[in-house]
Amino acid sequence: MTDFPLAFDAARSYRRVNVSAELSQYIPVGLLILIAIAFAAGMLLASTALGQKGRRPAVKDTPYECGMIPVGDAHMRFPVKFHIVATLFILFDIEVVFLYPWAVVFKPLLKDPQTGMTIFTSMLTFLGILFVGYVYCWKKGALDWAPRRETPQPPA
Repeated sequence: MTDFPLAFDAARSYRRVNVSAELSQYIPVGLLILIAIAFAAGMLLASTALGQKGRRPAVKDTPYECGMIPVGDAHMRFPVKFHIVATLFILFDIEVVFLYPWAVVFKPLLKDPQTGMTIFTSMLTFLGILFVGYVYCWKKGALDWAPRRETPQPPA
């Protein structure tokens, strides 16, 4: 029974050493954060102390837009066609995001006959659904930038 308190004390001191070793790994990270904060604050103080003081002309504070004088309404309305094309771009861009992982794992999974056909048919199904959506958008005219010209119907 006399050995038990010694073993308990040894385990406690081991835990103390182990915890301090783990916490000492964070010291470089803490120093880096402190140096970054000190550097940012030092640059702000240096620019305030050493910077040019004086009034800025009103021309310096006007917004600049590609050499054009900013006159008019700041909130320009975009046509609905722009939003449709942007949404379609995002949808078809996500398609590519799904194609990359499939292309990476396709060759190793093709070696197994069970998973080979499953992964191939699932991707063909995915591409088929996307193709149907693409044809639908094309037929509806969502991909045409120019307005549609309606051909006049001959009178019956």
